[in-house]
Amino acid sequence: MIKIVLISCVKTKLQHKSKAEDLYISPLFKLSLKYAKSLSPDKIFILSAKYGLLGLNEEIEPYDLTLNKMLLKERKLWAERVIEQLKKVSNLQEDKFIFLTGKRYREYLIPHIKNSDELNLSMGNRLKFLKEKTK
Repeated sequence: MIKIVLISCVKTKLQHKSKAEDLYISPLFKLSLKYAKSLSPDKIFILSAKYGLLGLNEEIEPYDLTLNKMLLKERKLWAERVIEQLKKVSNLQEDKFIFLTGKRYREYLIPHIKNSDELNLSMGNRLKFLKEKTK
């Protein structure tokens, strides 16, 4: 079993092509990434509304898309795509997944994953938790 942390994308981004871990520049993302790394996982991925599952070193263009504004059908299609991407890099039945995401980024993924933990907090409380944990 390996430990995998999943972080959701954020709106605030650089305005040029960058590695995924550098593209997202909001305090929430930076704290999520710092906390994710402190957990010493085997893998960390970003859940992108546009690209699906992203490795930290993947070079991508900035975009303006969020699951929070997608229709239910679009979110379910996005989740199906991400599950297929996850199957290529993990074992959904054996690996441990830690979600540092909002509800819409995990709600249709979790039913496909046997072992998961989630930070089920509002954005403000998630920020507070992450600030405390990354001091």
